Amino acid sequence: SSNPPASGMSSFNHTGASHVAFYLLGIPGREDLHTWISIPFFISYVSALLGNGLLIAIILIKSSLREPMYLFLCMLAAVDMVFATTTEPKALAIFWCKSREISLNGCIAQLYFQHSSFISESGVLLVMAFDRYVAICYPLRYTMILTHSLIGKIGVAVFLRAHCTIFPMIFLLKRLTFCRNNVLPHTFCEHIGLAKFACDDIRVNIWYGFFVLMSTVILDIILIFASYGLILRAVFHIPSQEARHKTLNTCVSHVCVIILFYGPGIFSVLTQRFGRHIPLHVHILLANVSMLAPPML
Repeated sequence: SSNPPASGMSSFNHTGASHVAFYLLGIPGREDLHTWISIPFFISYVSALLGNGLLIAIILIKSSLREPMYLFLCMLAAVDMVFATTTEPKALAIFWCKSREISLNGCIAQLYFQHSSFISESGVLLVMAFDRYVAICYPLRYTMILTHSLIGKIGVAVFLRAHCTIFPMIFLLKRLTFCRNNVLPHTFCEHIGLAKFACDDIRVNIWYGFFVLMSTVILDIILIFASYGLILRAVFHIPSQEARHKTLNTCVSHVCVIILFYGPGIFSVLTQRFGRHIPLHVHILLANVSMLAPPML
């Protein structure tokens, strides 16, 4: 069945058994608007898939676009497609078919790919900042430094870092006993959101989640700022104003992508942490915007 059972919810508290299925409510209190809310979600998701798919195809087909910057853009587009696909098909199934049930393993798989693709995307954005740094500070050695071999190794390193840091979360969640309410007031599963429904001590989950955030995303943001600090220093040493503007213009699109990627996510986290007066449905909508905005743009 797709709807949570009306009775028997609290029986788990007495037996100590663990839930093997959960129910995603979508946007609680706005069920009557689910169909309307789904329209921008669907358009954004399809736009993200088509736009990024087309970008990958063009870069792979045109040999003139095999430069490092475009290859990193290709990586970013591929990760964007995975990132959007981790949550949106299930959200649309909830909105259209009331398909709310998700198994524990399905929930863990969803959050695993969601978190790992987010860290992958953050890693690619860091690499793109490094690419701009090399292109502007060492223009004559650019193609010698960023060879196709190194780009391939960087791609593998970004992928491995994301999956190796998120992989332990599977075991940290599987060890828990989920004997509390099994109704998740959201459109998708996420690590701490799921762990909160456990009867066990989840301090390890909280601290590991904090460690992952600090060692990947926060570190990436610091290194991106450092790269752009060095880029700006190099740009202001260029004597020609026209050359200075031209150099800065090559960075503008990347800076916009960085703001659009980290911005909604940071805003969503801040509203969850400090915006206690903000309604639940606003939190959920913001979380979904932070998932859809980067791939679509």
